[in-house]
Amino acid sequence: MKKSSKKTSKKPAPAKKSAPAARKAPVAPAVKKTAPKAILTAITANIDVGFGNTLYLRGEGPGLSWDQGIVMECTGDAQWTIKLSESARPVVFKFLLNDRVWSTGEDYTAKPGASAVVAPAF
Repeated sequence: MKKSSKKTSKKPAPAKKSAPAARKAPVAPAVKKTAPKAILTAITANIDVGFGNTLYLRGEGPGLSWDQGIVMECTGDAQWTIKLSESARPVVFKFLLNDRVWSTGEDYTAKPGASAVVAPAF
């Protein structure tokens, strides 16, 4: 038997129709969420109050009272600092030595979120 020289041609199967690709909404870049920073008012007094003495602060503002002082932190040889929490109004204050002796002169004022540096006298 002779082989036939006819070539059998196979037609490719028709491509299957697929559903249109679903469009994805553009993805926004990830934003790192951080807590807002607290707005602090820093008050610093440049004064040497002598060994064994402490500087206090009284006034009107966050945590302050004219009746009882708040201890300030000694941050250097002749430097005392306190940081008060956020306030919408200016902070009015005065220094006291050992929460008994008032500094001389008028009351001091600091804007909210500002850093006030003063040199009180007693």
